[in-house]
Amino acid sequence: MTDDKSTKGQTKCGFVAILGAPNAGKSTLVNALVGAKVSIVTPKVQTTRARIRGVAVHGQTQIVYIDTPGIFTPRHKLDRSMVAAAWEGAEASDICVLIIDAHAWAIAEAGAGEKLAAARKAVTDSQDIIAALKSQGQRAVLVLNKIDKLKRDQLLHIAQDLNETGLFTDTFMISAEKGLGLDGLRGHFLKQVKPGPWMYPADQLSDITDRLMAAEITREKLFLRLHQEIPYSLTVETEKYEWMKNKKNELRIEQVIYVQREGQKKLVLGRGGQTIKIVGQSAREELSEILGCKVHLFLFVKIRENWQNDPARYREMGLEIS
Repeated sequence: MTDDKSTKGQTKCGFVAILGAPNAGKSTLVNALVGAKVSIVTPKVQTTRARIRGVAVHGQTQIVYIDTPGIFTPRHKLDRSMVAAAWEGAEASDICVLIIDAHAWAIAEAGAGEKLAAARKAVTDSQDIIAALKSQGQRAVLVLNKIDKLKRDQLLHIAQDLNETGLFTDTFMISAEKGLGLDGLRGHFLKQVKPGPWMYPADQLSDITDRLMAAEITREKLFLRLHQEIPYSLTVETEKYEWMKNKKNELRIEQVIYVQREGQKKLVLGRGGQTIKIVGQSAREELSEILGCKVHLFLFVKIRENWQNDPARYREMGLEIS
């Protein structure tokens, strides 16, 4: 939530990087701390691709939260660029936060559960991040997320094990989705940031452009609608973003959904074009709400076999080829 900047007293500003394994809840946490949607959120791992900064103002203090892509063992060029963006976010921060999916950690420790394989992967990725931060001589704030799904003694056990690594300066237990424990975490950041000028205007909530946010909203709807590996084989770009002539407060947005193969194009379109119609309607409704105007959204699907090797596609996402 953004408050009016007072003219009295000294301003403070700080950067807080949110690191974690894929699907640990980074984007949900950043959105909750900013008080507005600046990053898309889906149940699928690796939803966030670019490094996004969300801005929150509390009195004289501005906190810039850096939402980073999940850190995992990369397999492809896009994976490497995403992971590199995450580590760059950590290096540029004043406070480093490692968010852990406590529920997944508990499942992995128990060695049983419906999503055991995914839980073990989340733990391995988190352990790798801890090792990397320690090797760099960094300290971090530990945030255990999804605490509403566990009992207190389970949480205390996980916190104790993690704190034995010697990496963490402080520990917080939260549910980013339900808003539990956020006041204490936010209060910690407010105490830690140092005096300095603000980096963004008081009314700016994110460094993401409207064109990129529009593309991200559509990509979110595609992730939620499509299954298996299809979402990871596509990208969305906003080609036209302009106010309509002779129509007050109405915006025309044209976007291209790039896929790699003909079969993927058919899945994105759906039978009789039903899938893309539903995606477009959902994206249009949310964009209209976020932007506060009537949005006319037009979606096109094109095949670009090697888009993941095209530097222009990476620049569109705010990434560099690694």
